[in-house]
Amino acid sequence: MMLFSGRGIMVLAPDSVNVQRYIPRLASKDLLSQGYGMGVATLNLKRHKAKRAGLLLAVLVTVTAAGCGKSERSGNGDRTVRYSALPAKLRGLDPMDIGDTTSALIAGRIFDCLYQYHYLKRPYELVPCLAADFPEISDDKLTYTFRLRDDLYFADDPCFESTGGRGRQVVAEDFMYAWKRVADIKNVSKNWWVFEDHIVGLDEFREYTQSVKQGETVDYSREVEGLQAPDKLTLVVTLKKPWPQILYLLAHEPTAPVAREAVTYYGKELLNHPVGTGAFMLKSWVRGSKLVMVRNPRYRRELYPSEGEPGEAEKGLLDDAGKPLPFIDEIQYQVIIEDQPRWLLFMQGNLDASAIPKDNYDQAIDVGRQLKPEMAEKGIDLTIFPDPSTFWYGFNMEDPVVGRNKPLRRAMSMAFNREEYIEIFTNNRGEPARSVLPPVFKEYDPEGKNPNCEYNPQRASKLLEEAVRVHGGPLPAIQLFMPGTDTTFRQMGDYARRTMEAVGIELDVAYMDWPTFQDRVKTKSAQMFAMGWIADYPDPENFMQLFYSKNSSPGPNNFNYSNPEFDELYLEAAAMPDGPERVALYRRMDRIVQDDCPTLLTLHRVAYVLKYDWLLNYKPHVFAYNTLKYQRVDVEARRRAVGR
Repeated sequence: MMLFSGRGIMVLAPDSVNVQRYIPRLASKDLLSQGYGMGVATLNLKRHKAKRAGLLLAVLVTVTAAGCGKSERSGNGDRTVRYSALPAKLRGLDPMDIGDTTSALIAGRIFDCLYQYHYLKRPYELVPCLAADFPEISDDKLTYTFRLRDDLYFADDPCFESTGGRGRQVVAEDFMYAWKRVADIKNVSKNWWVFEDHIVGLDEFREYTQSVKQGETVDYSREVEGLQAPDKLTLVVTLKKPWPQILYLLAHEPTAPVAREAVTYYGKELLNHPVGTGAFMLKSWVRGSKLVMVRNPRYRRELYPSEGEPGEAEKGLLDDAGKPLPFIDEIQYQVIIEDQPRWLLFMQGNLDASAIPKDNYDQAIDVGRQLKPEMAEKGIDLTIFPDPSTFWYGFNMEDPVVGRNKPLRRAMSMAFNREEYIEIFTNNRGEPARSVLPPVFKEYDPEGKNPNCEYNPQRASKLLEEAVRVHGGPLPAIQLFMPGTDTTFRQMGDYARRTMEAVGIELDVAYMDWPTFQDRVKTKSAQMFAMGWIADYPDPENFMQLFYSKNSSPGPNNFNYSNPEFDELYLEAAAMPDGPERVALYRRMDRIVQDDCPTLLTLHRVAYVLKYDWLLNYKPHVFAYNTLKYQRVDVEARRRAVGR
């Protein structure tokens, strides 16, 4: 998933070390079991109640926004309301166009998919969601038969005119329609990579949509051989070749069902009027300012899980076992872009949870990298967990200057001091990146070398001389696009400019809001851009698809990188079952990308989260965006703490 600055607000581990070495110092358990365990270390220190005033605004932190209370009422009969903060403006909430973490944080509460992740189990485990069970799979692994639950309904919405606005039942055709929308080339969906070259007949449907003339309507009833609905609650998918990752993708927001009535009713405005099957529904949205979501009264019966990892009952994570979801009535999100206003609200008790801005690290963490006693006295806990993400400054490989000049890209990469950057902007809470794969993946090669990620200004200067010869004369200024306008982004942009200036490269930095930035990248009009990626599912294919040539913008290959050898290996690996041969293949692909240098890699991160102790059922999840429904707040404890 494209990162704004992480899944919501992200912060880094308190040590510039490998995650697998760091986390065990905090908790004596296997946190990375089977390569994807990604367990959680939580530091619970002595708690005392302190008076806090104001409303509770919950920051969307790292992989998931902290959830809130059930429709429980206090003695005064209050509705349970969450007040949350978004760190960026939303682009939109149409599933076919969701490809960034900020939008996914909201969409994950509104849209459900065939499958989802078990909230408590680690290693991460898929479980049925809209599907009644796991699919029936043919012996040749090419035909998947999915049975839908019979209690699924879209949320009530005016688009359902024939039923007076009452949401209708979800049927297999809704999935087929949604996936055809992604395939429709006229929709310019950034998520076509999910389905491309996988389902029999869907690529041909995409070719058909390209032939539809302007002013004509795409026929979504046109048959696709690999998508069949023998009855309204059965979906049969036929693949071109084995696709081991299919169930992971069917737990990913872009594969959620979409009602044809909603698309017809709202047209291009659908991105502002999402109609889903999730635990919450959109009530109102003032762009760039405020968004309100409420409990979906048509939500299916779903219960809080009754099992998890050993010791979770003692932590209170099973106290709500068997209770119906969700545990909240209303969520109010406000857009608060700057770090300091969010931090001040948290310290005043007006936010349930928060990341730690770089300028406030010493206020929260002591020299031993532990939570300071005064923070614990406020009833604050510290949670640390691995984040499967990689950050970079990407190059547009179709740009005539940077894309055609490998010595220039290498010079810029070697001119970048990753250790200094991590110290300045993360308080040494990160690990220098030399691979596109995060260290938490077993395909990451801990012994691998990437000379392009070595800080070597002398070598960079020599390469720059070669870059000038390749360009045929003096190099023009390179333009870097930053996905934000706040103080931290401006500091980061200025650091990059000064770093390049030190070796003789002129860098012009442009700052813009998140939706505008996405548009520039999506339309290939950004020469160089600051971005990152967090895994959508626990498989390295999710990172390697970022460099597959057919996924170029508006797809996830924002580098517009193309290498025939890489493409061939990518297609081979994508159809292989997990095993040593596949690991070796992905490491080979990683080395190809490292050598071609389509991106200036910067760092890998670990989430570092603070929360107040009234926030219950909080367990970070690095892949799911629908976890708010599981979480709860102790309404009376919050009332006592804040005096309201």
